[in-house]
Amino acid sequence: MIVRGLLEDRERLARYAEALRASGLYPALGGYYLNDPRRVDVFEGTPPANESILVVRFPCLAHARAFWFSREYQERIRPLRLDPPAGSFSVTVHAELAPPPYMAGRVQPPAYTPPPGPDAIAGIPQVEAGPKP
Repeated sequence: MIVRGLLEDRERLARYAEALRASGLYPALGGYYLNDPRRVDVFEGTPPANESILVVRFPCLAHARAFWFSREYQERIRPLRLDPPAGSFSVTVHAELAPPPYMAGRVQPPAYTPPPGPDAIAGIPQVEAGPKP
């Protein structure tokens, strides 16, 4: 999952992030951050100073969906950054690729041991998925 946006209200976003941590949704669904959303360097272009890019890894699409459409996230946490907006964001989900052969022995292929099972999703109340843009 890639969360990309322009931050407008850091205090509001900090309250959102704290509520997300306190919810326990990421641990329950095997999700975790792969990066710090603040860049450390720019090699090309002139990105906005308030740009934020965060990559969240989940074990599978089902767990990413269970997070996003959880009642807890949609009804309690997400509104903390929307009303009023803490910024403008896009959230997309992408498949993770296995390392190429030349990286064999240098990095581990993407894997979860053990992967969270269907019970993890079953215990999280869901909202109905809305229409896709």
